[in-house]
Formats: sequence, structure tokens, C-alpha cells
Amino acid sequence: MADAGDLDIGPLGAELEAAIDGFSDLQQVSKFNTGQSNPTYLLTAKSGQYVLRAKPPGELLKSAHQVDREFRVMQALAGSDVPVPAMLYLSGEDTCLGRMYFVMEYLQGRIFWKPELPECELAERAPVYDAMNATLAALHDVDPDAVGLADFGRPGNYFERQLSRWTKQYKASEIDPISDMDALISWLEKTLPVDDGQVSLVHGDYRIDNMIFAPQKPTILAVLDWELSTLGHPLADLAYQCMQWRLPHDSGFRGLGGLDRAAIGLPSEEDFVAAYCRRRKIDSIEHWPFYLAFSFFRLAAILQGVVKRAVDGNASNPQRAREMSSAVPIMAAMAMEITRGRS
Repeated sequence: MADAGDLDIGPLGAELEAAIDGFSDLQQVSKFNTGQSNPTYLLTAKSGQYVLRAKPPGELLKSAHQVDREFRVMQALAGSDVPVPAMLYLSGEDTCLGRMYFVMEYLQGRIFWKPELPECELAERAPVYDAMNATLAALHDVDPDAVGLADFGRPGNYFERQLSRWTKQYKASEIDPISDMDALISWLEKTLPVDDGQVSLVHGDYRIDNMIFAPQKPTILAVLDWELSTLGHPLADLAYQCMQWRLPHDSGFRGLGGLDRAAIGLPSEEDFVAAYCRRRKIDSIEHWPFYLAFSFFRLAAILQGVVKRAVDGNASNPQRAREMSSAVPIMAAMAMEITRGRS
């Protein structure tokens, strides 16, 4: 946690007392050190603790940092088989912060920052991954129409739209040319699968450190960070999660690559995919290399945006953002290995 010197407690407290039933006497605001996109704060008030998530200050890329989409999707999922925090308030753009934010309940639990789960007993590690698998399948089984999200994404080929979007975002954030990124974009455009008509709610950043687990058992209390959620193809989330097995462990990527997963009680990528397919009654997955390579490309494009914000002085965690500059070419190279059938 860090002091939130950029927030004025007085005006913010008054704003929240008027907006949230039962909120009273804001006493402290602390900024979470984690996260690169939307700055997030712990609010301590006489009435309890809350979490505030805001757009970052400064000039933003078009379609980025839509905290209102995060609020809407979590509000829609309340009561479903996908655990989310309770949503309490969504502001407009004209606030005491000078930007949009939302407030949600604060949940006390565990966040696992290392995917090998060193803080867990051996017997708990597989159930943690199985809980992630079950929640992902549950998310993709949600009927968007039934929860009021029928208009949460555009119709048509999801991967075609996403490839176009993230190519534009990457080019807008590009600092120095990366030949593997250019080659990867070209390969993805040429290899784009024909749309198979599958549409579900997708999280967009589904990974272990975007979840809160119960303090004493492998149960997910909440899935967080829905900024990139939309209506799309469910295999995008699955492939994104499976990057964890391929990213190197001995690096800043916090991956599982190079570890003896069986020895430390973790499932293999193949077993994880098979469990997901059983839960969703899927016989097999075609075009898996495309989905994996696309996931690497998309994350590399996201990280490039973080680096660009650091250069421009708008990153939530500038030091960490600058460190990511070396990650983009590494991820592009890993994706190109997948396109060549070497992974």
C-alpha cells in the first residue's frame, strides 16, 4: 500500500456519502501498489472498508480504461456462478477526482501473485487451479441475454475485431519497431480462423492474480479486473490462461515454464484444457496455435501501452511499467515460435 496523495479525502468523502447508502466519515485512502492500468485504492471509513477504482489521469488511448464497463459486468454477474464483489457506485466523469471511478465492496482473502503457489500446501495447489478452471467454464456458460449484457460486444468475428483493435493500439503505443511483432501481426491476419459462431462473455485478462481466494480453502471469492471484458469467443480466455504454462518462470513474467509442474502439484496445460472441455462438453479444439499466438500478441500490445504511458508520465506504477519494455519483444518471439510449431 502507498499513500494516495493524489486524492483529497474531504471532497471524496462528501461525494461518497451523498452517493452510497450508509457510507460515512472517510478516514484514509491508500493506493494499491499492484496493477498497471486503472489506479485502485483502499478506502477506510467509519462505515467500513471499500475499494475505489478509477481511470488514470492524463490523455488516454481511445477505448481504454473503461471503468464503467468493469462496473457494469460485475453488477450483471451478481448472483451468478461467477463470484464478483458487490458494486456500490459508479460516478460520471465530472467528479472531485476529475475522472470517472467506481466503488465496490472490499473482500478479505488471498491473492496469489506466484502461479506455482509457494504459500499453499501441496495438496491445495491442484484444487486452486481446478477452481479457476470451473469458474472460467461457468463464466462462458453465462447467458449474456439473461444477465442484461446482450449489447456488451459487437457481432461478428471476435478475433478479427480484436486483432484489428490491438494492432491499432499497439501501433499507437509503438516506440521502437519490433520485427517479431510485425511478423506476428502478419501471421495472425493470414491465419485467422473462420468464425464458428461461438459467443460468450469473456473476461479478457483471466489469470490467477486477478482473483481473490478464501483465506483457508481453495475457493474463489471474486474475479477482479474486468476492464477488457466483452462478448467474444470463449477460447480467447482459455488460451490466455494457458500462456501461464508457457511463460518462463525465471523472469518477471511469473510463468510456469521450466518448472516440474507435476512435482509441485500443478496440472499440465493439457490436463487443464481437458478439464475445461469436459465442463463445457467440447470434444476438441481446432486452431489452438492461433489462439495461443493471438494471446501472446494481445498481451504484448497491452504491455506496450503500459510502457508508452510510463514514457508519457501517466502509468499507475511507472517503475514497473518501464521494466516491461523488455517483455514485449520476448513475448513476440515466443509467439513466433508457436507459429512455427516449435512450442
